[in-house]
Amino acid sequence: MEFFSALADFLRPLWGLWLMVFFAVIIAFVMWPSKKRQKNFEDHAQIPFKD
Repeated sequence: MEFFSALADFLRPLWGLWLMVFFAVIIAFVMWPSKKRQKNFEDHAQIPFKD
């Protein structure tokens, strides 16, 4: 049982860092350009110029 207490005491200060890294990974995944989304964005950007 003492092992888990020591492990918890070690990991407790790292939660803030872990959550910031997790948030950054989510933002990077959402904002990372993909071929499919880039084509979709380009098609949508051309809408005002069609006519």
